[in-house]
Amino acid sequence: MKHFRLSDTPFDIAPLRDALDDARAGAFAAFEGRVRNHNDGRAVDGLHYEAYMALAEAEGERVLAEACERFDLLGARCVHRTGDLGIGDLAVWVGVTAAHRDAAFAACRYIIDEVKARVPIWKRERYAGGGEDWQHPSQADPRIGQAGTGPGKGDDPAG
Repeated sequence: MKHFRLSDTPFDIAPLRDALDDARAGAFAAFEGRVRNHNDGRAVDGLHYEAYMALAEAEGERVLAEACERFDLLGARCVHRTGDLGIGDLAVWVGVTAAHRDAAFAACRYIIDEVKARVPIWKRERYAGGGEDWQHPSQADPRIGQAGTGPGKGDDPAG
């Protein structure tokens, strides 16, 4: 079973949460990332996410496996949207279970930070005053491309 996945449609978090039920768990923690109406002082109308599917899913699985080992998790799941999203839409969900709350909170933070830094998912912001701009992961993986570029701007995420 995949623990990390991309979704081009809205998804229900209840089955994701249910999949993490474990009698050994003393803690469950989750993070929901939603589309906000501003970024860096600019009004945002919405977002568009694109991903290099095979690499994104493989790297996402690695992030979750690392988190499970590092924080002694009982379970972890992450789903990230692709496609067009509006203000308030759920863009990413992370859920974890652990024996203790400290591990669950720390693992949730670790997963979302690593997904944002390492998984090749590009975000194009649409601005209220017109125009758009690509955002994308850090340069931790040279296969991802150059900062300020994105799909359609000449980079090849496969390297």
